Amino acid sequence: MRVVVADDAVLIREGLVRLLEEFGCEVVATVGDGDALVEAVVEHRPDVSVVDVRMPPSFTDEGLRAAVEARNRVPGAPVLILSQYVEVSYADDLLADARGAVGYLLKDRVVDVDEFLEGLRRVAAGGTVFDPQVVSQLMVRRRKDDPLAQLTPREREVLGLMAEGRSNPAIGRQLVISDGAVEKHIRSIFNKLGLYADDSDQHRRVLAVLTYLRS
Repeated sequence: MRVVVADDAVLIREGLVRLLEEFGCEVVATVGDGDALVEAVVEHRPDVSVVDVRMPPSFTDEGLRAAVEARNRVPGAPVLILSQYVEVSYADDLLADARGAVGYLLKDRVVDVDEFLEGLRRVAAGGTVFDPQVVSQLMVRRRKDDPLAQLTPREREVLGLMAEGRSNPAIGRQLVISDGAVEKHIRSIFNKLGLYADDSDQHRRVLAVLTYLRS
């Protein structure tokens, strides 16, 4: 897996590089600001970019804005935001093209290396993975014309766990229901959101999560 790492903190950046290389990834570029991130994505077309939100010059949301610009320049370029902060100002733009391949994890809440690497692989493969705290911040802005209004409370729970990148067995364990019940809820979610079987289950899963996060 070819990776670009974008973080202005040298120690964190180099730590990520060593971790990724230890697990067989090829780090094709390391950068410390938003403009350099966009250039690196355009030049190297990585399998995924790991991006901090706050970078020079203002240390507010340059990384997130650069990630959006990188996906504009290289449509669908996979991006995993890895930050200490929840910043939703450009999250809608990051999610807007419905291609998936996006994630947002909080550094302090990634409990082990395997969790981080699984999230990275999921995003590189076109999926989504979002920290629960990020999901809750996005949900604060729910519109009145909520496309999820027809979902049952249980279906909303299932969809929320899907947004966190949970597998069907993990959703079942969290909600204490069978794998068959999880699959039934997911089929119902797809049908209610108009995501029918002409697309693959993985693609429908991504579209359902993006609908949830943008609603």
